[in-house]
Amino acid sequence: MTDSSATSTLPPPPRAYRWLVLVFISLAMFGNYYVYDCISPMADVLTAKLGFTDANIGLLQAIYSIPNVFMVLIGGFIIDRIGTRKATLAFGTLCLLGAATTASADSSALQSIALTLGRPFGLAADSGTLAVMAAGRLIFGLGAESLIVAVTTAIAKWFKGKELSFAFGINLTIARLGSFAALNSPSWASWAFDDWRKPLLVSVAFGTFCVTGAIFYWLLEINADRKYALGAAGSTDKVVFSDIFRFTWSYWCIVALCVTFYSGIFPFQTFAVKFFIDSHGVSRETGGFLSSMLTLFAMICTPLFGLMVDKIGRRSFFMMFGSLLLIPVYLVMAYSSIPLYVPMAVMGIAFSLIPAIMWPSVAYVVEENKLGTAYGLMTLIQNIGLAGFNLIIGWANDYSAASTSNPGGYHLGMWIFSCLGFFGLFFAWLLWRSETGAHAHGLESIKA
Repeated sequence: MTDSSATSTLPPPPRAYRWLVLVFISLAMFGNYYVYDCISPMADVLTAKLGFTDANIGLLQAIYSIPNVFMVLIGGFIIDRIGTRKATLAFGTLCLLGAATTASADSSALQSIALTLGRPFGLAADSGTLAVMAAGRLIFGLGAESLIVAVTTAIAKWFKGKELSFAFGINLTIARLGSFAALNSPSWASWAFDDWRKPLLVSVAFGTFCVTGAIFYWLLEINADRKYALGAAGSTDKVVFSDIFRFTWSYWCIVALCVTFYSGIFPFQTFAVKFFIDSHGVSRETGGFLSSMLTLFAMICTPLFGLMVDKIGRRSFFMMFGSLLLIPVYLVMAYSSIPLYVPMAVMGIAFSLIPAIMWPSVAYVVEENKLGTAYGLMTLIQNIGLAGFNLIIGWANDYSAASTSNPGGYHLGMWIFSCLGFFGLFFAWLLWRSETGAHAHGLESIKA
């Protein structure tokens, strides 16, 4: 590392070099997103081959979020202590280990260990495969969200004061390409879906990107340390409890929108392919593509929306508009014969618009020295919502006996999602009122 006197004489990194760093660090996110979304397109396979209920499938997604309720308490501290390079590699390695554990669920040794650990929690003796898969998803969750934090920190370091919203958009586009590949795996890897284990082995192969992307980022930043003047590391998702009481009303509106928005998107995707197959009679390949439309829209539109609000402002207004789009789409899919491509396209626009604006907006309503706590608390509450609603929707589907022979059993879950959309609109409206009043922070007016 260069000392401060040397750093002051070094030139800033060339623009092309910054974007090269972004591409490679986003490669780690690509692998992360693939592993997360590999469960959804194989939900019906898990039901057919292993007898999993929707509650079991919801557990596999919910358990990913559970450790992240606590990891935000220490994740930022770890990144601060060891730096973004080491943290990215460490958390990327955890992601790969979790994917490999999930794919090894038929291992008798791992099943024995998982059942022993799970017995105090009432785990049944015949639940060995589920226990190992859940353990793998738990390990993956420990690394995945913390990897996102490390990548976010690195992007803030390389792009703060420059094209930050646009850089976040490009990062999300590359990351969501992993989701797109996973959700469409029934099409390009159809040979794998005659068995529950093969799709998981494919996810392990993509999980290696979490490590290779981190290694390339490490090498690029070491080289940059010698040649260029880099900014300070961006704030991380650590929680300082005393700061919580100093946050503004606008911040809490953004947090409330965050938890309702993501709780309506990701738990829906958990069951989307199975819902499309059971309720609309589509093939697994078509169901996977329909679910991936959210990702496809986000890949294309998120950086464009980020660039748009950098130029024209109106952030709280556009978050309100995006929230409004979500309210009808679930009931349209549940009760109408409108082609599924239409509501999924509308949902895809919302999924592009709100995240492109929401996360960077926190930096406008919270003081810089409290950003770590602000992002950490926001991530903590978001993961509580994701864990809870994955379990709730799984329970609702089982309670209503949702299946191919009873497609109406999915209606309860779709009403829950629609109610989340309404609350998202309400919180976005409260944010808009705050940001058009006397105590506005500039979300409506600040332009790049």
